[in-house]
Amino acid sequence: MEKMPYQPLLDDVVAATPAVCGAADATDWRSGLPTLTADRLTLRELRTTDGASLFASLTSDEVARFISPPPASIDGFERFIAWTHRQRAAGQFACFAIVPRGSDAAVGLFQVRALEPGFGVAEWGFAMASEYWGSGVFVDGAPRVIEFAFDVVGVHRLEARAAVANGRGNGALRKIGAVMEGVLRRSFLRNGEYHDQALWTILREEWREAKATWGSAIH
Repeated sequence: MEKMPYQPLLDDVVAATPAVCGAADATDWRSGLPTLTADRLTLRELRTTDGASLFASLTSDEVARFISPPPASIDGFERFIAWTHRQRAAGQFACFAIVPRGSDAAVGLFQVRALEPGFGVAEWGFAMASEYWGSGVFVDGAPRVIEFAFDVVGVHRLEARAAVANGRGNGALRKIGAVMEGVLRRSFLRNGEYHDQALWTILREEWREAKATWGSAIH
């Protein structure tokens, strides 16, 4: 999800919403996201206090190269976090903090947003601090987010877009079994330049078939 759905210029709510405490019932994700655990990380609802660590993790040139410009300040990230809570309550968007094992600091995000009414088709994306690239954090966390989208939200088709030049991002999507359906030519504007994007998809029935065949190996 390189083209971020959050638009700070359209967000006229300055105060952040209260942090969500504790894990939510997974069947009622609109009232609060469930906490998802894996060997290397925990995925949880964003908290207002995550603003500082997200600012440090996601604003370097290396990380921000292939995503929409992230908020330019800690306050900007706090406003983004408040926006994610409102969008989740509206049933339009889910955003998980990536928290490495043994830490409480958010070092990145997994996001899922509806592309049509009813959330049948959704787009997902991720971004994390560069020091965690290649660490296995993505491979651990991605299946949990996919299962949340399919089994809890009810998504049928999950799409992801990655700039063709973003070799690491495309490789990560291929590694978890996503299928590249084509190239969206000049579809992503970044720093005044249009980039081609690869369109990757995962279908619910294919994911379930893979799980039935390979079991825990896909994690």
